[in-house]
This record gives sequence, C-alpha cells and structure tokens, in this order.
Amino acid sequence: DNYGVPKSKQQPYNLSFFFPSSSHHMFLRQLSSSFLPHSRPALCRAGFSGASYLPHFLPAPHPWWSAQRFPPRPPGLPPSHPAAHQVYSGRTFHTLSIYSSDFGGSRRSFHASAGLMMERHDRDRGPPQKRRKSVEEKRTDFYFNLKFLWVISLSLSLSLSSALERRWEPSPSACTSYPLPPGCSTAFDFSVMSYNILSQELLQDNAYLYRHCHPGVLPWKHRLPNLLAEIQQYDADILCLQEVQEDHYENQIKPALQALGYQCEYKKRTGSKPDGCAVIFKSSRLSLLSSNPVEYLRPGDALLDRDNVGLVLLLRPNDATAAQPDPSAFICVANTHLLYNPRRGDIKLAQLAILLAEIRRLSSRSDGSTSPVVLCGDFNSTPWSPLYSFLTTGCLDYRGMQIGMVSGQESNPRGQRLLPSPIWSNCLGIDHQCQYNKPSWSRQKTERMDFSHHWGVSRIEHGLKLQSSYQHRLMPDGRPEITTCHSRTAMTVDYILFTPEFVTPPSLPGGWGLQLLGRLSLVGQSELEEVDGLPNRHHSSDHLPLLTRFRLRR
Repeated sequence: DNYGVPKSKQQPYNLSFFFPSSSHHMFLRQLSSSFLPHSRPALCRAGFSGASYLPHFLPAPHPWWSAQRFPPRPPGLPPSHPAAHQVYSGRTFHTLSIYSSDFGGSRRSFHASAGLMMERHDRDRGPPQKRRKSVEEKRTDFYFNLKFLWVISLSLSLSLSSALERRWEPSPSACTSYPLPPGCSTAFDFSVMSYNILSQELLQDNAYLYRHCHPGVLPWKHRLPNLLAEIQQYDADILCLQEVQEDHYENQIKPALQALGYQCEYKKRTGSKPDGCAVIFKSSRLSLLSSNPVEYLRPGDALLDRDNVGLVLLLRPNDATAAQPDPSAFICVANTHLLYNPRRGDIKLAQLAILLAEIRRLSSRSDGSTSPVVLCGDFNSTPWSPLYSFLTTGCLDYRGMQIGMVSGQESNPRGQRLLPSPIWSNCLGIDHQCQYNKPSWSRQKTERMDFSHHWGVSRIEHGLKLQSSYQHRLMPDGRPEITTCHSRTAMTVDYILFTPEFVTPPSLPGGWGLQLLGRLSLVGQSELEEVDGLPNRHHSSDHLPLLTRFRLRR
C-alpha cells in the first residue's frame, strides 16, 4: 500500500487483477501508443531526431521467414505493428509520461510501466486510523478515482479496436513442382510487396473520400510511422510503392528504408501532382542491373495527355553460395499506377501498352526467350474486367466495347462511346502486340494514322503470359477480395502479376522460371466495415498491402 509513503518511494499500482496475463501486455501496448504526446514533432515520433532527421530504427523483430524459406504457416498478424512501438518506446515498456493536457485537462502527469502509476497529492498523512479525511481530501480522491476509471475505460475501448486479421496462404502449386534436373538445383526465394501508401496531398485534395475516418488517423504524423512499421514488419525483399509523395520520399521514406538495408529507385509523375512510383529492394539480396522510368505522357498526342508513370528494374539475385553470379539469372520488376478515370479505358489501355512494350524490351533475351517478370501496381481496374483479362490472357478483342466498360470500376458507365480502332496512334511506335516497332513514334510526332489494316481485327495482344498472385475471391464463401476501401467504393484494383514457370518441364536447361510459394491473405468488405474502413488507427492507407513470395529457379 502506498498510503503515507513518500511519492519518490511509491510502488506502481499493479493492474494484473484487471487483466489476465495474456492480455496485460496488449493493454499496455495500446495504452502507450494511444497516449503519445501529440506535441512531439512528427519526425521524432516516426523514428527521426535532431535537425538532420537521420533515422534511428531499432532492430526489427525476427521476420516470419528466413532468407531460405517460409515455415509452413507464419504466425497470425498482431493487432498492431510491434515495429511501430519499437520506434516509439523500444522493445520494453519503460516509464512513459502521459499528460492529461493531451486530452483537454490540466497538465498533471501519469505514468505507465509494468503496472500503472497514478499521481497522488504529495502530502504527509498519518495512518487512516489516527485521523479522518478532510472534505477536500475526499473530493480529491473522488476525482482521482474518476480519472483513473476514465483512463481504464479509454484504454479498454482502444484495445478492442483490433487490426485486420490476415494469414499466410501457401500456394498449392508449391507442393507439386517438377523435380529439378541434376546440376540445376539453383533456387532463389524472394518476397514482393505492392502497396499504394496514399499520398498525403491527394488525401487532402479528396477529403470527401475520408469522411468516415476519425480525424486523428489522417495526419501524416500519424500515418508515416504506421506505414514504415508495416513495411518493416513484412520485411519484403522487393517493395513496389505507389502514391509516394516526392518530399516525403526524399526527406523521410528513403532515409528510413536505406537504414533498413534497402536501395531505392523513384519516378515522379510528369505533371504537377507531387507523387510517383518507387521500386525498393534489399541490396543484400539483389543487385541493380538497370533502372528504367516510363512516362505515359506524349506531347501532341490527344490520347496520351496524362501524367501517370511506371518504373521497370532489372535485378540480379545475390547468390551467396555461388562463386560468381549467374549472368542469365535476373528478374524484371515493374511498378505502375494507371489513370483512375473510370470512363477513359482507352487511355488506360494505351498506358498499359507502353509499359508492356518496355517490359518486353528489357526482359527479352538474345535467344528469343523472356526473363521472369513481376508486374505490380494500382491498375484502377477490377478482376475479370476487360483490362484485367487482357493482362492475364494476353489478348483483348475490343470490337464494339464501350470505353467506360474497360476497367470495370462502374457497373453502368455513362455514355455509349466505343473504343476506336486502333486505340492508339501509329506514331507511338508500338504495334498491336504491345511491342516497339520501327520507325519509332518520334519520327511522326503529331500525325495520327489509321493503320487498322495492319492489325486486321480490333484486337490487341501481348506475349508475357502473366498470372495473378491472388484468386480475388475469399474461401470458402466466394466473397470478393478487397484491396482498396474509402467512402465511395470497396474493390480490388491492386495486383501482383508474374510470369509462371513452364507448364511443362523446360526443353532447354538454363532457363529460369518463377514459382508462387504463397501470399498474405486479403479480406472482404464486411471485415473492413468492422474496423471502420480505411484508413484507420492500425492501417494508414486506403489500400491494403499485397505480399507474395516466389521462387526463381531453373
């Protein structure tokens, strides 16, 4: 009992009788994260300090997988990201000062440690049997107990706000692969994340989409540490990020990820918008062969007048077991964010044609084969829409197709304008197979020629044979998976596509293929409604990150 003991020698109040041992740590974690003083600079709360804003992240928790392989089933995600709390207060819970001024009261300090210490008046008192409490003391104790119960109630309500439950789903094909030929046992496992992190400026420009959100979860000072902690938690080898705001990238995101061992490549949009795409990879596991920004804007072309961009990297695995890296082993990683406008499917298809042509150019080998490709991004198109079908089947017959039907974002698109044939101008220098042809588009910058007789029917193709890493329906009820959610919509628009390994064993030794090992599960609309949609206290974007793991092998 602390009664009559000087404040400097008082023991913390033990709350273990309120909470079972299994939930006591979660309560303290929620308490510490909820009561961070809001007056601290945003960068300090995100893991930066001093005028230089240099990152000082603490060591990340052990990832779900080692560098070699996943366990059969990674553990479930915690209700909040441990890395975020490591950034704030370290691995152990030291005394954390909490000021009631943060909640509109006077500036009297509280403390949270292994128990919970509440400040009481520093007044020498005799044992209770020797004197009665004064009216003032009774009033003080009443308000103290009231404030104590308020803190407990608030913390319990916050702890009940859990994160989305996402589990690891092993790929069935990972258990039924062809045996490797003798001498060709080389395999390289790597993980890929695709994540639209929601540009802060775009959030503010489209505030009507986030009226359902608590105002406290929208500022960048809250979102940045959550996003960085989420990236650190998943520990992917390759990150493909969209809506990366340039100033945030240069001053905060890039330094933080470099401190975690990543190398960063970035391409800003060509117009006045402040964001762009980034491809970021662990330099300990992969080496950069080339970085190729892709601009979809074509001055003078009435169709390609938007500022969306892409980024294509060639990466070579760092094989620590080999004396010399295999020059034939490399991965083509592409990232993009296509136009949003649901009624301009013609622009989306033309932008996609440019990206596919660049991927084909960079992934092609001298023998006519194609290196493995991973294509990530926000395509602003739904599963089984014409644009999605074009990506996954390699062809699209668009005769008589309405422009507003291409992306599948609207069930009843306005207007009846049809896709023209051809969709894009010959001066673009890309044929109907989404490959560069000669002469290039620069030789005819403004003339729009009708070359449909070269294409035959109203049809476009590509030869990459892409496959989605996700099935787009939840098992066992078949509900749609959701990757983005705000006040207007909830749907899938984000994808990780890849070129799968050979359907039959390769006839030529030395070829490389990709095998999907597993993915992080998505959720449905009802699960998102239970956590008040996106963004929320745990998830700081209006998109969910996609996470997959592949094996590159001969």
